[in-house]
Amino acid sequence: MSEAQEWTTIIRPRRHLLDLKLKEVFRYKDLIYLLIRRDFVARYKQTILGPLWYIVQPLLTTVMFTIVFGRIAKIPTDGIPHMLFYLSGTVIWNYFSRCLTGISNTFIGNAGLFGKVYFPRLVIPISVVVSNLFQFLVQFLLLLGFWVYFWSKGVPLELSWSILLLPFYVFIAGLMGLGFGLLFSSMTTKYRDLTFLLNFGMQLWMYGTPIVYPLSQVPEKWRFWIMINPMTSIVEGFRKALLGVGTLENWGLIYTIVFTAVILFLGVITFNKVEQSFMDTV
Repeated sequence: MSEAQEWTTIIRPRRHLLDLKLKEVFRYKDLIYLLIRRDFVARYKQTILGPLWYIVQPLLTTVMFTIVFGRIAKIPTDGIPHMLFYLSGTVIWNYFSRCLTGISNTFIGNAGLFGKVYFPRLVIPISVVVSNLFQFLVQFLLLLGFWVYFWSKGVPLELSWSILLLPFYVFIAGLMGLGFGLLFSSMTTKYRDLTFLLNFGMQLWMYGTPIVYPLSQVPEKWRFWIMINPMTSIVEGFRKALLGVGTLENWGLIYTIVFTAVILFLGVITFNKVEQSFMDTV
């Protein structure tokens, strides 16, 4: 190489676990956009309804919840119409669960790509979070449509300053999904059966979260155990901000924030460590 020639990119091994190269991730923002577009096209290619599945899926889930838990089990919903109550919980839960499950397959699903070209591996989990945010926005618009409909019918829906916290709850849900997803993606490189555990665990986790029932209906002796579920404060806070009802404790919200920060830190550190040698095990 001549003296006038200079390298434009230098790839060095990571020196320590906290060597995250976040500036490098930002430089690959165009790749994040391409990955988001790839996920969107791959998900709805050769489908009849296409992006309309963004709306159909939460609607069908909400209808089922309304029939089973609202009409048959007759679980109270704090005076909120069943459709609106269940849809609000489903929308925020779907965003979290899709982030987690989508990121959990990062290493296995992209092993071929990782083995051929270099780019910061965190780009793919970040693209999953952003991609699912678009799906959340579509479902949130559906939720707003129901909100306006029931409000026009005279349902007492109260809005307060807490509506400003809606982006915060979505942000925390996305970060929590990112943290858990990074942990599971790191562990599934060696233990593939964790994928089956995750799918089963997400179903149990959903019913341990006040989505089909309000926290106010949980007996006092069990309420603490529901509150240590970090998604409880997010779902209850999301409902309270949008519908004016919800049991939101300050300590529960602080606990959720701290828990999210810890799980995200552990997830990034584990992901950073595993990515150095995962090609030997995948």
